[in-house]
Amino acid sequence: MDQRLLNWGIFLLLCLTWGSSFILMKLGLLSFSPYQVASLRLISAGIVLLPFFFKFIRQTPGNKIPVIILSGLLGNGIPAYLFCIAETRIDSSLAGMLNSFTPVFALLFSLLLFRAPVQRRQLTGLAIGFIGVICLFLAKGVDTNQYWYYGLFIVGATACYGLNIALVHHYLKGYSTLQLVSISLFFMALFSAPVLIFSDFTQAIARSDNAWVSLGASMVLGVMGTGVASLLFYQLIRSAGAMFASMVTYGLPVVAIGWGLLAGEHVNGWQVLCLAGIMGGVYLVSRK
Repeated sequence: MDQRLLNWGIFLLLCLTWGSSFILMKLGLLSFSPYQVASLRLISAGIVLLPFFFKFIRQTPGNKIPVIILSGLLGNGIPAYLFCIAETRIDSSLAGMLNSFTPVFALLFSLLLFRAPVQRRQLTGLAIGFIGVICLFLAKGVDTNQYWYYGLFIVGATACYGLNIALVHHYLKGYSTLQLVSISLFFMALFSAPVLIFSDFTQAIARSDNAWVSLGASMVLGVMGTGVASLLFYQLIRSAGAMFASMVTYGLPVVAIGWGLLAGEHVNGWQVLCLAGIMGGVYLVSRK
């Protein structure tokens, strides 16, 4: 198969996989608490990448393990719980829109913490992105959902993502994505297991008619949305380059909105307009 065609295939599969994560969280929350859904996600992802963990842990210097664990907390652990808490009150489509703000936070933390060189165009994009997020909150606030401010949990999650990107870029540059992801997700699964074990997880399965749907959605979320998607993203970076791979950010909200509409969620024109503004800011931030 032509390599360029294969790259586009992986790109579209990543957009579909990550863009579907938000509706899968909604399905998980039908029967389980946000803490249970997030824990199931992290445990499933850690298990599916376990063979890579055993391979890479022996090759990783001991002094880098704490940094990788911190990276796991910022890149997967904390955001998994924040997203699920947020989606108890807001639509999955809105969560997908706000997720597109990650590259802007990545630039902001690189600038503030590591004094990374920045261009005026990127600062303009940063300002546009912030304005877009504020307007998106206002657009949702005048809609039927009175809990729109739960979107702040998503903003907090994207801030974690952005800080993690800056951290990896400056302290873990010489390590492959697969190495970092497999090790970090092993520890995230380890940390989240007690949260699931000491909850009323078994009772939740017994008392809910949708328990197996929620369980399946949560496990698919972990295996596909975190585990397999990380492998695909790693392969896309290797074969097509980081710039092409980063464009996945632009496809996620489209898929999230599509799933939201199919699930009966309301998306108004103002929200789409605000999303366009955020994506414009992201484009200015990430463009070469």
